[in-house]
Amino acid sequence: MAITSIKNLKEFSTNNDRFEGAHLLCPGCAHSMIVRELMNSTDDNLVIASNTGCLEVSTAVYPYTSWDTSWIHIGFENAATAVTGAEAMYKARKRKGTLKDPDAPVKFVAFGGDGSTYDIGFQWLSGAMERGHDFTYICLDNENYANTGGQRSSATPIGATTSTAQAGSHSYGKKEKKKDIVSIMAAHGAPYVAQLAPNKWKSMAKGFQKALETEGPCFINTVSACTTEWKFNPKDTIHVTDLATDSLMFPIYEIIDGHELNILYRPKNVIKVEDYLGAQGRYRHLFKPENRHVIDRIQKEIDEKWALLQRREEARL
Repeated sequence: MAITSIKNLKEFSTNNDRFEGAHLLCPGCAHSMIVRELMNSTDDNLVIASNTGCLEVSTAVYPYTSWDTSWIHIGFENAATAVTGAEAMYKARKRKGTLKDPDAPVKFVAFGGDGSTYDIGFQWLSGAMERGHDFTYICLDNENYANTGGQRSSATPIGATTSTAQAGSHSYGKKEKKKDIVSIMAAHGAPYVAQLAPNKWKSMAKGFQKALETEGPCFINTVSACTTEWKFNPKDTIHVTDLATDSLMFPIYEIIDGHELNILYRPKNVIKVEDYLGAQGRYRHLFKPENRHVIDRIQKEIDEKWALLQRREEARL
């Protein structure tokens, strides 16, 4: 694999840019940062498939495209199946000797939002992971169906208000816990699984490179702050993401071969989760006296999850 060296952010962000800036993503959307970082992490040829979602509808409005690489879109749920089908055909043609350049390295990548990953396309992703295809799946986790009106998904955290789990006089928003997609993917026995964030760009680039280097199915969950549905100023995307990682609402770690857990970022000063919640309009209602117990619950669950991650890292379980 041709790995791109990581020197400084300015150089890295403009290296071998195969994702054009002329797209229709919302100002402040973290999707483009994550996609560009993946594509700038390697010089290898890329075959990319995208589920229907914000990324797909904003980067491929016919007859235009933002993708300066091979790119596939079929449906809402099946990017994992599409790209692994391409991977299987590539291997078959390589065995038969029918490729024009059989020595050129090719990597297969799928992108999906949390709706298509956690929910609608979960069985397609699970099947591709179980079959052991050599590909990397990246979830752009903005914790809601942002493309279709901000509905709740199983990635939406407790207490967030969405168009289908609205906060009001009889509700504090979504009541169910966020699905632990990273543990679920690790339970498939995947050789590399990680949770990464674009504010920690070096860790993200190294994580992408690890996944692309690793033979077999790899999964990466990335926090992708959504200015539209999280309700913050577009200029504050990285600030809000900093709050997510420093409050441990979104811890950064990797799991190798389904069991070896490594924490990739430990905040020097862990902040209270209410600092993160308070920076977003989707949690504003939680600061009413009758809803403060929800903040306490979120903090308790974060503390418990962080303690569990540290124990797993120490025990290598």
